[in-house]
Formats: sequence, C-alpha cells, structure tokens
Amino acid sequence: MTSPVSDVPAFATRPVPAQAGIGLRPAHFRRVLQERPPVPWFELHSENFFCAGGELLEVLTQVRRDYPVSLHGVGLSLGRADDIDREHLQKLKRLVERFSPALVSEHLCWGAIGERHLNDLLPLPYTEEALGVLVTHVQTAQEFLGRQLLIENVSSYLTFRHSTISEWEFIAALAERTGCGILLDVNNIYVSSVNHGFDPQAYINAISAKQVGEIHLAGFTRKYNLPVELLIDSHSRPVAHEVWNLYRRALAHTGPVPTLIEWDQDIPELEVLLAEAATAEGILHEQRALAA
Repeated sequence: MTSPVSDVPAFATRPVPAQAGIGLRPAHFRRVLQERPPVPWFELHSENFFCAGGELLEVLTQVRRDYPVSLHGVGLSLGRADDIDREHLQKLKRLVERFSPALVSEHLCWGAIGERHLNDLLPLPYTEEALGVLVTHVQTAQEFLGRQLLIENVSSYLTFRHSTISEWEFIAALAERTGCGILLDVNNIYVSSVNHGFDPQAYINAISAKQVGEIHLAGFTRKYNLPVELLIDSHSRPVAHEVWNLYRRALAHTGPVPTLIEWDQDIPELEVLLAEAATAEGILHEQRALAA
C-alpha cells in the first residue's frame, strides 16, 4: 500500500466519547482494518506516523475514516532543559493538521538533551525551576500546534531529594498555568504510589476534574527479588485489581472520561483487549448510573 501526502483526505474532527477505547498497535492493524470491530475509539502513537506516505500512513487514514482517534506522543521530551525540538514539533503539526485527531497528548517527563535521545520517559525534579521550563515548553507546543495538549503523568522508580512540590501539585499547576489538559494515567499513579509510599487517592483528589481529558489503564509487573517491592509499568499484563479499584475512585472524582486500555509488550489477541475495554466500560456505566 502507498499513500502520497496529496492522497490523504481532509478529516473533520470526531470527538472521542467518554467510553473505553484501545491503544491500536501494529499487531492488530490488519484485523481492525478487515473486521472493523465495535471499538468506540482508538489511540495511536504519533511518532509511528511521522512519514510522508506508505503503508503506515494508509493504516491511519483508514482507521481515521471509521473511528475517532487520539494521537499520543512519546518523544517530544517537554521537560528537557534545552529548547524544545522544533523539527519534532513540525512533524507533529503536519500529522495533526492532516488527520484532525480529537485528542493530542504527551508526557510529563524528559528523554532527550541536545542530540542525545534516551529510550525512556524520565521523571523530573518537582521544583519551581523545572515547572517554569515545562510551562514554557507546553505553551510553545500548544501555540505552534494551535490546540490544547493533554499531559500524562508517568510512572517512576526514583525521586529527587531537592523536589519541593508533590507530583500532583506540579501537574495541577502546569495545567493551571498553560491551559493544557491532564491525561490521568491511573495505573501510573498506583505504580508510583507503591514505589514511593504516597496515597494514590490524595493524588487524584488534588487534580481538578475539569482538567482531566482522558484516562489511561494498563498492567504492571511486580519485582520481588529486590530489598523492597517494586512495580514496573510494563504494559504487558491485564489491568490489576488494585488499579480497577482506583479507576472507580478516579471516576467518582472526575465523572465519565474517555478511557484507554494500553498494552505495548507481550501483546495478546485483540479479544483480550476488547475484554479489558468491556470491563472499563462497565465501570463507566456504573458511574453514569450513580450520576443519573
């Protein structure tokens, strides 16, 4: 399949509903295109489609015709200490203008400095100085793209002694100062709460419901062969019971929000993801009934 830029149709924005979608990965491209499963929406990684044409762009074109789409970035490194990567931002702008996704998101982290890029989403020290850098970069990105970004909290395995602000205060302040939204990753909150010993409910309570534009759910891995228990945000397992419970509590705070099932390693058959999404949809239905 080939798809030159000139052949890509113009799309009108289709809102992502407050229902449970799936992170669409290459392992499931063919089945989704052939079978058109009844999934309310899909999220795809932006950087996979930074191409001028070819098979990947054709996949996104076909998915975008049939479903609302969210684009989720992993490489913009908004927390980097130097200037934001303008070339990366330009590629993202072309993609956003071409496909008009309902939501565009990135991470509260850094992963690059100068020409060096690390294959990880690294945490920031939560200080006023770091917040100022992130505010500048998020404002720059939103102005350049001409639209709001959702910023996702990441899982972490260390903290900085010189942090002066809690993570939840940091991300809430970022949203207030820039007008960005928050992509609340409930799994990441739970993972970090176990690793660092904080109350995950305090995190959720500190976030204004109006700031939350999307929720992520995923599976983690436990590491026992260490001096202390450590959870790894592996995206290679079903959503854990503890995370489902925290998700219920998060929805009680935010109300129904578009929710995504993420699975990026040891990817199972599509039916497994559909079952996870059905569980999330059931919890969303519970919340709607309580609010009625």
